[in-house]
Amino acid sequence: MTPKSLILSPFAEFTLSAVEGLRVTIPLVAALLISCGRERSDGKEVTLRFWAFGREGEVLQELMPEFERQNPGIRVRVQQIPWTAAHEKLLTAYVGDATPDLAQVGNTWIPEFAALGALEPLDRWLARSSVIDSAAYFTGIWNTNRIGDTLFGIPWYVDTRVIFYRMDLLARAGYREMPATWAEWRKCMEAVKRRAGPDHYAIFLPTNEWAQPYVLGMQAGSSLLDAQGRHGVFSDAPFRRGFDFYLDLYRSGLAPALGNIDIANIYQEFARGRFAMYITGPWNLGEFSRRLPPELQNAWSTAPLPGPTGDSSGVSLAGGSSLAMFRASKHKETVWRLVEYLSTTQQQARFYQLTGDLPSRIETWHVTGLADESRARAFWLQLHRVRPVPKVPEVELIATRVLESAELVIRGGKPVDVALRELDRDVNTILEKRRWMLDRAASAVSLRDTAR
Repeated sequence: MTPKSLILSPFAEFTLSAVEGLRVTIPLVAALLISCGRERSDGKEVTLRFWAFGREGEVLQELMPEFERQNPGIRVRVQQIPWTAAHEKLLTAYVGDATPDLAQVGNTWIPEFAALGALEPLDRWLARSSVIDSAAYFTGIWNTNRIGDTLFGIPWYVDTRVIFYRMDLLARAGYREMPATWAEWRKCMEAVKRRAGPDHYAIFLPTNEWAQPYVLGMQAGSSLLDAQGRHGVFSDAPFRRGFDFYLDLYRSGLAPALGNIDIANIYQEFARGRFAMYITGPWNLGEFSRRLPPELQNAWSTAPLPGPTGDSSGVSLAGGSSLAMFRASKHKETVWRLVEYLSTTQQQARFYQLTGDLPSRIETWHVTGLADESRARAFWLQLHRVRPVPKVPEVELIATRVLESAELVIRGGKPVDVALRELDRDVNTILEKRRWMLDRAASAVSLRDTAR
């Protein structure tokens, strides 16, 4: 096992192990990656390599000519990578010492690549910036990029979850707006269900999504993992409270025990009134506008998530993508200039117009009018009360275990107590390497202090 593999997440270690199995070819692969991908200065000209994913990678090309005009002698080569290949490609680049200068990195990936030592700490760059200030961003989103006391990314666009709902169906049930507390929300769902009829439901909560049990557990006060991210706390009372609320929606028939793959077309079913509420993200603002029939365009809206005790407890997930500089870049001054350019209100507004991705800077919401737009406003309000998922490299593996445990209870009838105990056991196994690393680091500090 190489030193690099010691600090990878289980998924990342598996990927690296596959590479290590081809030990003879590693030098050749690394050389090819470097010769094909790494740019060098040619006279005064500098070429930056910027990796971006999905639709963002396509659109980003349109923002670069203006940056290059403002910065003669600098060229930006944007490489678009499908989201399905992005994580593995970044890991492969790290193993081959061929990381880009700058990349779009999903917020949940920041802890992993920070643990690898792949990312450049940004605090010293931030301290001298006249463009980027933490106060200009949503607090919960900004915090996804800070691991301990160190900043590793600058929020580029943001994501969270809110409720999309049929205003007309809620109105028929006696509700003019979405309730703010769990108790009232539950009463509202019961009223909607009474009027809905057979095979119709108050809410659709896909059983193959991890976000809902995560969010409800967080709303109930759970940290999901203990203070240092060493052990799961899913069987503790706070998460159990949120989990029980979630599970009871299926037991009582308010939500169907179905996943996304069990419903052929979510938009058609929403239009037919098969369910009146759906927890989802900002990408569906455009989809609902395009896919729902004209006669329903004034019948749906969005609302922040209710909480156990009201608005302040109605937290949601802090998601999105950030701009991360790689430690191996030879052009860090120039890379930071590009990060600042993409972080200006003007460029964030243009990026929103091109992609529909929600801006990370608060000022951009006012400039574009998003903060006051009727359906986007729910996201504006929700983004002021979002929380990061646990900042550990293994967070996506843990999320998978959570949804698997929930499905075992919902579909298989496994007792809740047993499912949560087994969930903690599985999570603790996933975090075993992390505990070893933390203990080793603490021992090193203790030995150093003793030597002094």
